[in-house]
Amino acid sequence: MKAPFLDLKAPYTELRAELDDAVQRVLSSGWYLLGPELEAFEQEFAAYCRNTHCVAMGSGGDALELVLRALGVSPGDEVIVPSHTFIASWLSISAIGARPVPVEPDERTYTIDPALIEAAITPSTRAIVPVHLYGHPADLVPIAEIADRHDLAVVEDAAQAHGARYRDRVVGEGSLAAVFSFYPGKNLGALGDGGAVVTDNADLVARLRLLRNYGSRIKYQHEIQAGNSRLDELQAAMLRVKLARLDDWNARRRSVAERYLKELSDLDDLVLPEVAPWADPAWHLFVVRSATRERLRERLAQAGVGTLIHYPVPVHLSPAFASDRRLAGSQPLAERIADEVLSLPMGPHMSDDAVDSVVAAVRAAV
Repeated sequence: MKAPFLDLKAPYTELRAELDDAVQRVLSSGWYLLGPELEAFEQEFAAYCRNTHCVAMGSGGDALELVLRALGVSPGDEVIVPSHTFIASWLSISAIGARPVPVEPDERTYTIDPALIEAAITPSTRAIVPVHLYGHPADLVPIAEIADRHDLAVVEDAAQAHGARYRDRVVGEGSLAAVFSFYPGKNLGALGDGGAVVTDNADLVARLRLLRNYGSRIKYQHEIQAGNSRLDELQAAMLRVKLARLDDWNARRRSVAERYLKELSDLDDLVLPEVAPWADPAWHLFVVRSATRERLRERLAQAGVGTLIHYPVPVHLSPAFASDRRLAGSQPLAERIADEVLSLPMGPHMSDDAVDSVVAAVRAAV
């Protein structure tokens, strides 16, 4: 049996009637932006994340950029960010004119290592952006303690961690701000781009609502210079349907991860992901490591198992950040991880037979 890396048709197949009804509801209303579906979704997602407010936007990258702007991060400032992450975490910082300052990950969880953060702080540092990578929460308590000592803002990048839990709290709960992406492949995915910020801070919400809508609260009255990043009514309506299934879908992901962890644990040439004792991951991705990754990937492809690499080029070595002049070897752990990581199929709609096929193919390939 073939096992594709990701099946984006399956969620629609499962929820066809409800999603079709949501689309028809929006089309019949004639209201496509900043309407009742968006307001309802913002209330429901804020409640899910145990926050008072949610401000939904056009993408997760926009959400991170705008929340940093709303917090006063400006050109010339520095923002601490993981060295191993998707490039969007860095781009949202550089879009403001601020400088991303990389900190290496904890090799066990792939999230930013709190023990290394303080050494990266300078007088120009304004914020820390821990990324809950692959759905595993970063260790927020020591990060918050460092931020408090240095008067820094902490913005959680939870783009891959919808519903993950950290020390018995939902990711985003009790934080200054947490940013989410609703890219179609996420645990909570729209049928296009989308993102959001959750927070309990009413002043921050007011600034974000201006920044996402041309600096305007009232039509044609513009208080500040700002752009346009709004989650549309169709996406909001469909996300409302999927949000009601998120916990169930995350539980299905967890069962797939548990099988992988159990049935691949005896393979010495394969490094499996670790789960910190204080974490309940959302299992957005199941990422293994192999010193012979390309051979493993080729053998899995021959067996009909789809894989991806998250992420093949360390951000500091990307041409997009060549002007920063960070040389190869400056982030050695991120560079080594990029050479070894491989993501196996993961999703709430994987059948037992598909998991069997992945396990058998991996064992044969290794």
